[in-house]
Amino acid sequence: MSVSINRRRFVHGASAIAVGAMIYQSRRAAAQSAGEVIAMLNGGDYAKACMEAYVRPFEAETGIKVTPITDEFSMAKLELMISTNSVSVDVVPVGPGTSMRASQKGYLEEIDYSIFKTDELDAMLDFAKTPHSVGSIVYALCMVYNIEKFPANKPRPATWAEFWDVERYPGVRTLPTGEYGGEGPWEEALLADGVPANALYPLDIDRSFASLDKIKPHIRKWFSTGSEIQQMLHDRVVDLAESYDGRAVALIDQGAKLEINRNQQKMTWESWAIPKGSPNPKNAQRFIEFITRADRQAAFVQLMPYGPTNRNAFKLIPEDIGRKFASHPDYSSSTITMNSKWYNEVGSDGMTNTDRIIQRWNEWILQ
Repeated sequence: MSVSINRRRFVHGASAIAVGAMIYQSRRAAAQSAGEVIAMLNGGDYAKACMEAYVRPFEAETGIKVTPITDEFSMAKLELMISTNSVSVDVVPVGPGTSMRASQKGYLEEIDYSIFKTDELDAMLDFAKTPHSVGSIVYALCMVYNIEKFPANKPRPATWAEFWDVERYPGVRTLPTGEYGGEGPWEEALLADGVPANALYPLDIDRSFASLDKIKPHIRKWFSTGSEIQQMLHDRVVDLAESYDGRAVALIDQGAKLEINRNQQKMTWESWAIPKGSPNPKNAQRFIEFITRADRQAAFVQLMPYGPTNRNAFKLIPEDIGRKFASHPDYSSSTITMNSKWYNEVGSDGMTNTDRIIQRWNEWILQ
């Protein structure tokens, strides 16, 4: 998804998790001060942007020391901390699936929305405000053209139905793999088959795979990571792609001959949450309120190519930059927001819809 984060390598071996737990436990001993908050910030450039846009300004305004942990977070880590009574972090980044599962299991503190300013809270996208997490960034999977193959003066596919039309719009194609579930091409396949955007959920899995049958012979590669699709676009080995928007934006900013089509983009988000039993819950609440303010989100998204969840941030971002983001108001009417609730619903067999669709994909891709 992102320039610096691989969201699909969260699950580590038991030994690695155990080592992580020991590190967290040692940090917890030093974290009892009322003037501290321990925040997990992911890693790489993302963590650097968090330090500049969030951590240092928060420390300057409040006097509260932020102890950053530049590591990725996962449900496995959270479950280990909860089960061993070794919660040692105050603020963690969570995707919608992790947030929902952790909330259902009672692993997260409730967000204290009473400390948010009314104008900030009202400007937050509705899906970003949940009882146990607050969204801070959005990103999308969207159609991307190689403009040498699809110049502006020639017909271009504008919908997923047209992306599926290989005769009218010939060219080498790529779509995301379905092996990880949630960000596979399920909604796109249904849109291509004529399902209206407002009737996508609950997803008709059989119909989705029947539609994928039609495009399967024309897909050069089912990409599995953000870095992979970015490299494919950079090397011009595909003419038409579905891509994470941040990856495409980064390439365009570097001069790549690409163009993004935001029509029927599929948007999802990431949030911040507080693990149950965190050492400094009150300071964690203050930190989350601070980093979801419009001015902080505006600062962050100009360092990392993700859209803000606080719509007031667009008032503080130059228009040409704001239009690079999935959450720009002009794109809202043609955007599909992923339904995390559906993906995490558990059936009578104990499987989630995500489990079910992954199982189906693993069988289908070998056919």
